[in-house]
Amino acid sequence: MAKQPAGKRGINTQLTHGGYEPRDYHGFVNPPVVHASTVLFPDAATMAGRAQKYTYGTHGTPTSDALAEAVNALEGSAGTILVPSGLAAVTTPLLAFLSAGDHVLIVDSVYHPTRRFADGMLKRLGVEVAYYDPHVGAGIAGLMRPNTKVVLTESPGSNTFEIQDIPAIAKAAHAAGAVVMMDNTWATPVYFRALDFGVDMTIHAATKYPAGHSDVLLGMVSANEACWPKLLEAFTMLGCCAAPDDVYQVLRGLRTMGIRLERHQQSALELARWLEEQEGVAQVLHPGLESHPGHALWKRDFSGASGIFSVVLAGGGQKQAHAFLDALSIFGLGYSWGGYESLAVSVFLGDRTIAKGPYEGPLLRLQIGLEDVEDLKADLTAALEAARRA
Repeated sequence: MAKQPAGKRGINTQLTHGGYEPRDYHGFVNPPVVHASTVLFPDAATMAGRAQKYTYGTHGTPTSDALAEAVNALEGSAGTILVPSGLAAVTTPLLAFLSAGDHVLIVDSVYHPTRRFADGMLKRLGVEVAYYDPHVGAGIAGLMRPNTKVVLTESPGSNTFEIQDIPAIAKAAHAAGAVVMMDNTWATPVYFRALDFGVDMTIHAATKYPAGHSDVLLGMVSANEACWPKLLEAFTMLGCCAAPDDVYQVLRGLRTMGIRLERHQQSALELARWLEEQEGVAQVLHPGLESHPGHALWKRDFSGASGIFSVVLAGGGQKQAHAFLDALSIFGLGYSWGGYESLAVSVFLGDRTIAKGPYEGPLLRLQIGLEDVEDLKADLTAALEAARRA
C-alpha cells in the first residue's frame, strides 16, 4: 500500500511525526540532541569547498534541522530559522530587510518590545518608522511610500486583540514592492497558515505554545521561497542561533501542541462567554466571540483560537486592576503565556499612538491554562468581587 502524502495528513499527525525519521538514527523516536561547535572534515578539499551537510554548529545540526523541517511542513515555508527568543525572531528579519533610508509600517497594536526595538535601534540606524491602525485593511495602500520596504503585522493585536485583514494588507504591500512579516504567535500555524494568506515571513515566539511549559526561550521565522535566501543570509551573519537543548524541548512540545491548543481554546472561549455576563465586566476582547468587532474576519481566515484574551473592567483604574490581580490564587501574575498554567497581567496602552481605545475601565490580559474551568471561574469571581470592593 502506498504511503499517505505528508501534506494530506491531519494536523496532529503532522505535529507528531514531522521533522524526523526514526530510521535515520537507529530507530529512536526522538532525534539526538547534538551539542556542536566544531565539525570535522574528512580532507582538505572537502573543508575548502564546505562540501558536506554540516560545517559548523551555528549553521545547523541534526537537532535544529528536525525542528525547522517540522515547522516548514506546518507553515508551507521554504525555510525556517531558529533564534534564542521570540523578540530575536522579530528583530532578525527586520534587520535582514531594512536599511538606512527605508520606511517600515508597523501595526500600532504590536508587541511592546517590538515597538521599543523599532523606536530605538531601527530609528538609530536610519530607518523611518510609522505605525498604522490595525483596522486599516486595504487602506494601508494610502500609507505606503516609495521607500516602504516592510509591513509588519500582528493579528490578533497584542493585548487588545484586533483582527487585521491580512490578505488585503498583503496585496497592497506587494503592489507597492514591500514584503509582509507577521507575528503569528497567538494562532500558530495550527490555526492560521500565514503564508497561505499572502504573508512573506511568519514569526513565532516558540516560547509560547510550541514549547508549552514556561521553561524555554526560543523564536522561529519561516519564509517563503522569495524571501528565504535573504533571511538565511542575515541569520548566518548575525550568528544568532538557538541552543540545542532548547531546540529539542520545543520539538518535544510541538508533538502535543495540537491537543493542548484544543484545550486552551475550549476553556478560554467558555470563560470569555461567561465573563461577558458577569457584573463588573464592561467588555471581553476575544476574537472568537460574536460581540468582537473583528469576529467575521477571524471566522473567515482563522480555523481556531488560542487561550489568551483581555477583559475590560466596568470602570475604575489602577486600584481596581491591582485589587483584581491580588485576589487571584490560581492565576499567576507573570509575563509570557502559552504554558500549562493560567496567568494574568495588567495591560498598559500608554505607548500607543492609534489603537488606544477608548475603554471603559482597566484592561487585564488572561492566559487560560489547562486547569479545570470551574476552578478558574471561582478564582475570577473572587477577583471581580475584590475589584468592586476597591
